[in-house]
Amino acid sequence: MDLRTTPLFVIDVQNGFVNDHSRHVVPVIARLIDQWEAAGAPVLFSRYFNHPESPFARLLDWTALHNAPETDIVPALAPYAARATQVIDKVTYSALPRDIIGEFRDEDWDTVVLCGIATDSCVLKTAADAFEANITPLIVTDACASEAGDATHQAGLTVARRMIGARQLITTTEAAALLSSTA
Repeated sequence: MDLRTTPLFVIDVQNGFVNDHSRHVVPVIARLIDQWEAAGAPVLFSRYFNHPESPFARLLDWTALHNAPETDIVPALAPYAARATQVIDKVTYSALPRDIIGEFRDEDWDTVVLCGIATDSCVLKTAADAFEANITPLIVTDACASEAGDATHQAGLTVARRMIGARQLITTTEAAALLSSTA
């Protein structure tokens, strides 16, 4: 697996999702992006936008992330997003709708490395969608968090192990080793 041609996909690291439970992953993600950029590998970002008629608002009574500054990428990662290969705006959990999966196929990307917020929802759903599209998802466990806390993050990882396989859960150290072994 040549990670120099594998995208790092930064999921929803936005002001509205960063809190005391998730803030710690921002510098971890920045270091991961630095490594990807140094290797010349693609970096993608996703941004979630809620709207008043969404199932999140209607069914979960969750009304956050309607507008800036909540929807903005956190300031520490905003410069990275500005130079990213692509920033994907979304209104669902997954950052891999059919058209983006088509773009992955066009680019011959058969693996995606995932990090971001929230492990238990958007990262997990993106990983499951990649898996079902025959794209190997690698979740960087220590570069993910849940704004609901560590127990929720760990629950997301437990479900991910069952859905996409334990071998697809890696650490930043393992991701760096995979990246450097292909250089």
